[in-house]
Amino acid sequence: MNERINDKLEEIEEFLSILLDIIPNSFEEYKSNYEKKWSCEKGFQNIIEAITDVSFLMINEKRLNEPKDDLNAFEILSKKGLITEVLYKKFKEAKGMRNILAHEYGKIDDEIVFNAIKSELEKDANEFVSAIRSALREEGG
Repeated sequence: MNERINDKLEEIEEFLSILLDIIPNSFEEYKSNYEKKWSCEKGFQNIIEAITDVSFLMINEKRLNEPKDDLNAFEILSKKGLITEVLYKKFKEAKGMRNILAHEYGKIDDEIVFNAIKSELEKDANEFVSAIRSALREEGG
């Protein structure tokens, strides 16, 4: 199981690296360049999905309570001290944004998406990867 988790963590890092290479420096460029905008949105979705996958794998690995849904998976990791409560709340919001992007619920606020990618996602994803790797090391993985 640890190998699958480590592979997913590497996937998160790879997706993040690609996303950081393609995201424009300014919101104006992001908004006007549909190719970059859609690529960034897809990168964001991929990262959040991979984080969700790792959350379920860790719950299984640690034999924790079965989550009711994706958001509950983040909550379980937080309650068990595997991620911080702040990170849980951020991923809860990010998962909501991912669902809006993926399922096109209503109008997408490009500025919110751009700012989330530009100023929050890298830090949050890296914090998540670090926390999960630390938890795996503690159990000898």
